[in-house]
Amino acid sequence: MKPTLLVLAAGMGSRYGGLKQMDGVGPQGQAILDYSVTDAIRAGFGKVVFVIRHSFADDFKKVFNAEHFGNKIEVEYVFQELDCLPEGFKVPEGREKPWGTNHAILMAKEVIHEPFAIINADDFYGGDAFKVMGDHLRTLEGAEGKYCMVGYKLENTLSENGSVSRGVCEIDANGLLIGMTERTAIMRTENGIEYKDADDTMHPLAADATVSMNLFGFTPDYFAKSEALFVDFLKERGTEMKSEYYIPMAVNTFLANGSATMTVLHTTAQWFGVTYKEDRPSVVARLKALHDQGIY
Repeated sequence: MKPTLLVLAAGMGSRYGGLKQMDGVGPQGQAILDYSVTDAIRAGFGKVVFVIRHSFADDFKKVFNAEHFGNKIEVEYVFQELDCLPEGFKVPEGREKPWGTNHAILMAKEVIHEPFAIINADDFYGGDAFKVMGDHLRTLEGAEGKYCMVGYKLENTLSENGSVSRGVCEIDANGLLIGMTERTAIMRTENGIEYKDADDTMHPLAADATVSMNLFGFTPDYFAKSEALFVDFLKERGTEMKSEYYIPMAVNTFLANGSATMTVLHTTAQWFGVTYKEDRPSVVARLKALHDQGIY
């Protein structure tokens, strides 16, 4: 069994200012997701599914297709749009904001039937992270409710050019996730690493805290469970203009009600990404260094 890679690429990158998942940051113009798919192929993934939007589908498919990846991996596309909702629900008038990362995952329910990993299109995760994830997913064929994630140290995931959002993880003695708390304004300050709450109060965070970078692994039962939860979410918050159905919301619910466990995997890989335009030169330099080392 070969696991599948699900790439969340529907976001337009509002903070970055453009379609950042197609930005050529590598020495030969490679996009970040070129490295992710390359690493996934090396790690034994058999298929990649891109979640995109119809507004840029043609441009995206011209670049990121099976031939582009040397026909070494099967490629499929699914679409996340505001009106992709369960029966009985409709988009509230005036809403423009997408429904969030877990809504994006649901778009792939018809094309993924094996254990799968999900990533952000604009994040660099590193080859070891894909190897660790792929090896673990291959042990889960036929399993249900056996989820996993690759955790990173908080201090290795920050931007020098603005605040970031991270899912801060609580882990038990057996290496299983207890829960994730979404912190949406994390930054370095003169006091160390802190986050700002809804009242604009600053709180400290440990530099070595384990955080989620949206590198999760799921068994296929996740689709049905999270779709049922999405219905509950829409009943409660579906009329709001900016409510989003995040992955940590679903995972925390399943962990709390005992319907799933999530193993926290550890990696030697270094994460980096382009959250802001100002992050780009650093990413370009780091990718060049990896090429110079012969890794790519």
